[in-house]
Amino acid sequence: MTNAPPGPLDSPPTSPQTSPQASSSTSSPSDDAAAERRALRAALLARRASLPQRARLDARIEAELAALLDWLPVRCLGFYWPIQQEFDARALVARWLAAAAGRDAALPAVSRPGVPLDFHRWTPDTPMREGRYGIPVPDGTAAVTPDALLIPCVGFSAEKFRLGYGGGFYDRTLAALPGKPVAIGIGYEDCRIALAPAAHDIPMDWMVTEAGRF
Repeated sequence: MTNAPPGPLDSPPTSPQTSPQASSSTSSPSDDAAAERRALRAALLARRASLPQRARLDARIEAELAALLDWLPVRCLGFYWPIQQEFDARALVARWLAAAAGRDAALPAVSRPGVPLDFHRWTPDTPMREGRYGIPVPDGTAAVTPDALLIPCVGFSAEKFRLGYGGGFYDRTLAALPGKPVAIGIGYEDCRIALAPAAHDIPMDWMVTEAGRF
């Protein structure tokens, strides 16, 4: 299975151009913080794209994640279609589905910017169509509510806060889903960073990397 073309799930819509008269000549602290996050995100994406021995790292993540999913009482697992060199969980999710009756898996779809993600049932045989940002989504399957989410991390901290692509989709989704699903971040140790969380950031319940889970 191959990664989809670049097209960040969390990528915010392009802002309209402002006139020189409407822009300020000085930046605010919030503007500076946003610029710092954009630079950090770009550096981490480049780092992830050039990780050595990637197959070995992915095999370790897969083993750690499989053990965690066997331990958690998950019935409906939301995950993601991999983009931009994210860990590809599709084969693992397919095996998890086949291992026990009554399990469901689901992929997210973006209905419009600024709202929580929708999740639609997925199996390895599900027909797919192109969704927003060019990311494949299930075609015509039922909407479901996951009780656990696999969430890709561009970067993450020891406190389990996540740096994503900047659109805030997962934070909104975690806040909106009933019963708050178990949030499982997926990342690489080379992308573990010191990260000051923003006011809206929600920490992961678990982080899984090639070094283990915490």
